[in-house]
Amino acid sequence: MKGLPNLSALWETAISIIPLTVILAVIQIFILKKPLNNVRDFTIGFLLSVLGLHLFLKGTTMSLIPLGDSVGRNFVIINRKWIILVIGFIIGYAATLVEPGLKALALEVEELSAGAIPYKVLIHGVAIGFGGGMVIGLLKILLNLPYIKVLIPLLLVIIVLSFVTPKPFDAIAFDAASATTGPVNIPINMALAVGLASVIEGVDPLMSGFGIVGLTSIGSMISVMVLGILTRI
Repeated sequence: MKGLPNLSALWETAISIIPLTVILAVIQIFILKKPLNNVRDFTIGFLLSVLGLHLFLKGTTMSLIPLGDSVGRNFVIINRKWIILVIGFIIGYAATLVEPGLKALALEVEELSAGAIPYKVLIHGVAIGFGGGMVIGLLKILLNLPYIKVLIPLLLVIIVLSFVTPKPFDAIAFDAASATTGPVNIPINMALAVGLASVIEGVDPLMSGFGIVGLTSIGSMISVMVLGILTRI
């Protein structure tokens, strides 16, 4: 009986993947009239993806989320706010470097650009922007600033940069922002922000703790656009 909850959670993970798998298989076989290249590898890969996603979600719930929440709650013992911001930048930067979606994007960009946009340059550029967005998000919580007062200036910066950013960096910036919101960054950064907001007097964790993922994505967009401008100088 003790194993039933784990089997139930595993099944929930499976049914979240099955519909997409079925849709792609139907399109491949019945609409495009193309066979599956290797049914055995496809089946094994599907089972591994279900098991891997289940284990990752379980591990995140047991480790990254509670750890991020604990770090955020204990930030208040640091008297100097700039130290909190530096730590936030380091966490955001380091977490972005291991984000699998960003790595896949960077490899694709390097291949399609024939090496003109190097893999490592793009990843570190995005990571710097993500860390900067993390700093802005934490500063917003520490100063209890309304979200709109932080968001509008950043959006104006993006609009201005979009007119001067060379192609294809403007398009890559949008994809990079999405690629950073993956399975590593989201649980850490949200837990960190909510944990910090929950222990600051006068700050509503629901109103101030959320939104930091959006700010980090905007930071990534700005950094890629700036990177594109720098490559043309």
